[in-house]
Amino acid sequence: MAPPASIATVSELTAHLKEVVEGTFAEVWVAGEVSSLSRPASGHQYFNLKDARATLACALFRFQAKYQRFELQEGIAIAAKGRISIYEPRGTYQLVVEYFEPLGAGALQAAFERLKQRLAADGLFDPAHKQPLPFLPRRVGIITSRTGAVIRDIVRVATARFPNIELLLHPVRVQGTGAAEEIAAAIAAMDARGDLDVLIVGRGGGSLEDLWAFNEEGVVRAVAACRTPIVSAVGHETDFTLCDFAADVRAATPSNAAEIVVPVKVELLATLAQRHRSLRLGLQRRLEHLAQRVDVASRALVHQRQRFRDQRDHIAVRGAHLATALHASLMARRERLYHVAHLLERHSPAARLSRAHARLAGLTPRLHRAGVHLADRARQRLRLAAETLHAVSPLAVLSRGYAIATRPGGNRPVTDTSTLRPGDRLRLRFAAGSADMRVETTEP
Repeated sequence: MAPPASIATVSELTAHLKEVVEGTFAEVWVAGEVSSLSRPASGHQYFNLKDARATLACALFRFQAKYQRFELQEGIAIAAKGRISIYEPRGTYQLVVEYFEPLGAGALQAAFERLKQRLAADGLFDPAHKQPLPFLPRRVGIITSRTGAVIRDIVRVATARFPNIELLLHPVRVQGTGAAEEIAAAIAAMDARGDLDVLIVGRGGGSLEDLWAFNEEGVVRAVAACRTPIVSAVGHETDFTLCDFAADVRAATPSNAAEIVVPVKVELLATLAQRHRSLRLGLQRRLEHLAQRVDVASRALVHQRQRFRDQRDHIAVRGAHLATALHASLMARRERLYHVAHLLERHSPAARLSRAHARLAGLTPRLHRAGVHLADRARQRLRLAAETLHAVSPLAVLSRGYAIATRPGGNRPVTDTSTLRPGDRLRLRFAAGSADMRVETTEP
């Protein structure tokens, strides 16, 4: 069989298929089980969706992955929305995923538990961060849908309990695409006002899928970061969301939230009236008690005045006795002082010093004469000692023609010729000067 005149190349056929397939399947939903999941360093995620008879390659690119509410897990069943794309170099096709969500309540519950554990590890549910609600709020912020039973129930219950309470609604979507972003933004905006005493965030009951906006990480973090005390009132009493764990207080229902936040004005007024009566009665009893104490104190004061008068008279008498005794003591001390002054005058150091001066004047000439005599005697003894010393001095001997022989460098005189040898050098000291010599011969 001969080929036709017009033959398509592989590229042309693939391009044609790409145009047809991608134009036909620009948006599809596909359900299946995740398998062969990989997460390379690029941030993209690649996996297969399979059922009992077929496998579909899928790609979740990084810029889309960061907007997903759930995390892909190996083996879970999901419904994925995307477009079919053909990769021309290989001639293969894949589903480019734009959005996915788990299939079935079990998958949602598993995603709920995983996110709960991760946020708890970050400390968002720590009881230490919980704030107390104000006792009597002036202005209450409400974040919920503009329509529906929730806002009607909150307004009805709050105004019934406290008719002039001020309520401020920030309407948001509570379900569907973009609801979580609106709720988180509303919490931040209401908290930033600074004039709200408490916030209520909530919606009516529903399935886990219906309430999922209040499980979104952005909403939970906004609740945990809110500086204004916040009450979570999502669903019915049996419904729990992650928003409940992060809030300062969880209410079983929106109506219950209004009961928790807003006190009953009539009860407050009754309590105030009862406490006013109690305070008035207490003050009256206190005044009566104080009056009795004043009366007792007055009688005691009269008695005390009489005691003061008696003590004053006693003190006056004792004072007079003390003055008399003090005068007598002063007179006795004055007489003793006169006597001591007389004795001091007799034994005055000045008088004794005068007598010592007179005696010293008489002894001075005697001391002078004795000193002259002692000096003369000392000079006579010195002269005799000098003459004696000169007589025995070696220098006197030398002056008569003698000499002293010593070895060079020594001071001891040589007195025995047996200690000399021919050739020895000697130094002779005369009365005037000295001379060196050498021994030629020795004689005993």
